[in-house]
Amino acid sequence: MRQLVIALAVVFGLLSAVVAMVPASAAGNPYQRGSDPTLASVAATRGTFATAQMSVPPGNGFNGGMMYYPTDTSLGTWGAVAIVPGYTARFADEEAWMGPWLASFGFVVIGVETNSRTDYDTARGAQLLAGLDYLTRKSPIRDRVDPTRLSVVGHSMGGGGALVAAERRSSLKAAVGLAPFKPSGNPAAVRVPTMIMGGTRDTTVTPSYLDSLHATLPATTESAYLQLSGANHLFPTKPNTLEMRILIPWLKTFVDNDTRYTKFLCPAPADPTGISKYRSTCPFAPSGGPTPSPTADPSLPAPSTPPPGGACEATYRTVNAWSGGHQGEVMVRAGNAAINGWTVALTLPNGQTISQVWNGAPSTSGSAVKVRNASHNGSLQASASTTCGFTADGTPPTAPLTCTSP
Repeated sequence: MRQLVIALAVVFGLLSAVVAMVPASAAGNPYQRGSDPTLASVAATRGTFATAQMSVPPGNGFNGGMMYYPTDTSLGTWGAVAIVPGYTARFADEEAWMGPWLASFGFVVIGVETNSRTDYDTARGAQLLAGLDYLTRKSPIRDRVDPTRLSVVGHSMGGGGALVAAERRSSLKAAVGLAPFKPSGNPAAVRVPTMIMGGTRDTTVTPSYLDSLHATLPATTESAYLQLSGANHLFPTKPNTLEMRILIPWLKTFVDNDTRYTKFLCPAPADPTGISKYRSTCPFAPSGGPTPSPTADPSLPAPSTPPPGGACEATYRTVNAWSGGHQGEVMVRAGNAAINGWTVALTLPNGQTISQVWNGAPSTSGSAVKVRNASHNGSLQASASTTCGFTADGTPPTAPLTCTSP
């Protein structure tokens, strides 16, 4: 009997040792990565995972960019973050520092270069989603990404783009606007957990503008809003530990469902240094477990939609309307064969004029308007699409659009 007791004790001891060696991610949350976080670890300029990166060629609805990812393949797939820059800016010049930083904390990151440096928020939102679609469906590292755990981040006009992406794809796990500017309207339709971050000395996207923007988020949407003391509009364009020690816990909480990180956000930032204002919907309740695959961007055709019968087709939607004006978006889609150049014709109501066009070159003759492709978006593969946008006075057009290709 004594020998049996000893044997059982040995077996129990071995089992205990095995259980002790099981990583925390295996106990309850399969997305939990790494050891328990501390204030020092979330403020570090690098996490615990080795990273690699590769470039993305232009196409697929955006102008290429860079991907950053953890090299470890033993822990399963990773959540992902798409980042887009601000008006006239390039990701490579301003936000590229975030790529390896976030990847080392356990995220796959795609930095999106925009089709035009003067793209508005709606176009940048569409390109963020196109970047995520490329990352999860076509990229060489798609097998490393969990397509049910995706998020978006943007600065300035790109921050407005992140809010647009959240409006269009409610299956996103998180959105972050860094000094976001959203000319297409307030984010009252956003249901994705959203963080808005600004600077007290930002004279471009002012604190009062962000106060109003945050106030229009639905009360039922998980959110956080903070102002960084002394920061101007360019705070996200260079390595910023203060920004990242808030951003990383936000992404960990909502993308990875890792509640170990909520203590850095709720009921207030664990380290309030450098933060002059903080509002949130604490306590946060991230959704647990996988969710259905992301729904398609309603501004883009579903992958299974048959291509148009002609060389190309053009469809219009109103992005925003106000007293005396509107913002429209035109999607151009190639037919069964690739095209090299396109022209969209539309008719505005009498007396109306277009004030601005992006991603296209306009010409007008009375109420007849033709928009030709820009230099970067004229070549489309079969069934591929691109968008151009405009602002005009008066009411949105109602006549059908036509599309031709040389």
